[in-house]
Amino acid sequence: MNKTNSMQIRTPEGVVFSQQLAGPMARFLAWLVDVLIQWTISIAILMVLAIFGVVSVDIAQALSVLAVFVISIGYSIFFEWRWRGQSPGKRVVRLRVMDAQGLRLKFSQIVIRNLLRVVDALPLLYLVGGVACLVNSRSQRLGDFAANTIVVRVPTVREPNLEQLLAGKYNSLRAHPHLEARLRQRVSAVEATLAVQAIARRDLLEPVARVELFDEIAARFRKKVQWPADATDGVTDEQFVRNVIDSLYRQRRAETVSAAPAREPVPLA
Repeated sequence: MNKTNSMQIRTPEGVVFSQQLAGPMARFLAWLVDVLIQWTISIAILMVLAIFGVVSVDIAQALSVLAVFVISIGYSIFFEWRWRGQSPGKRVVRLRVMDAQGLRLKFSQIVIRNLLRVVDALPLLYLVGGVACLVNSRSQRLGDFAANTIVVRVPTVREPNLEQLLAGKYNSLRAHPHLEARLRQRVSAVEATLAVQAIARRDLLEPVARVELFDEIAARFRKKVQWPADATDGVTDEQFVRNVIDSLYRQRRAETVSAAPAREPVPLA
């Protein structure tokens, strides 16, 4: 049974996001991929530790037990923190762990949910965790309950139509190409994507929420680079965010075009 439903998350700025929750079957497939990877790593490490058996069998056995424990627990903690809520298995199945209120996922939450895997895995093949996912509306296992996390599906992101979003707007940042380059170095892909989504959905926001949202986004981008007065004076927060998006994606589109292989000319008949 593949149980999926959606969950509405409202941010303090009044923006409502709909997240599709991952069902037990999708989570099981992600877990299966992770288990295969963990087994591969464990076998490789155990083969190396077998060398210590020549010196001391007890030391080799102790190190083997420790290695298996660290891999089984530390694997998911490492990747979910490093990859912002994704393990290799979750990335393959397109799932992500996130805070249940839509806030930034904390390291403590990742540790808690993974330490409780021992309970969720009882008695075999995550039976306790699977039953917990089936009987609650947010498809949470016990580790998710304790850490206040959910697992969502990662939607396929379409290439934004920036020509339509930014059409007819003068970008005052273009007069400072060296600062634009610095901006592109300091803005992450996640921050850029969120800014594009905010611009695309701006007409769905209440006026006050719209102003507050772009004030917060613009303030975040202004901290990345110190712009001269002529680049920002008289520019609203929303327009400043538009300018940042144009500066980020214009260069990326240009690099994509320049990197594309040239087509051979077709000879005329």
